[in-house]
Amino acid sequence: MTNAHDWIRVATPIRGQRPDLIQIIILRVCAHFMVSRLDVISPRCAAHVVRARHVAMYLSKELTSKTMAGIGLRFDHRDHTTVLHAVRKISAQIQTDPVLAAEVEAIRRQIEGGDHAPSE
Repeated sequence: MTNAHDWIRVATPIRGQRPDLIQIIILRVCAHFMVSRLDVISPRCAAHVVRARHVAMYLSKELTSKTMAGIGLRFDHRDHTTVLHAVRKISAQIQTDPVLAAEVEAIRRQIEGGDHAPSE
């Protein structure tokens, strides 16, 4: 699980800096799927962790101007092709899985709405 220190660190930027959007995305996805931030960036292959990781990569690509390589760096130095695979996979699944589509949209709204605090 994510902890309060993670939220405080990313939600309270140093003066003059914006919060790190990819970290906010990761923490929001972790809170939604109930997995830890360390699991999402780790090489763990459990299905629920992989799904959360893929959603976080997908939203990172959708909501930031970072390149696939730049996003991969934020996920424990993963290759850009790994990010590309995640983006394509989630894009395809959203088309056929209304539950996943609703989950991704809910997380997107939280991020775009500035709701960066953990939900209880």
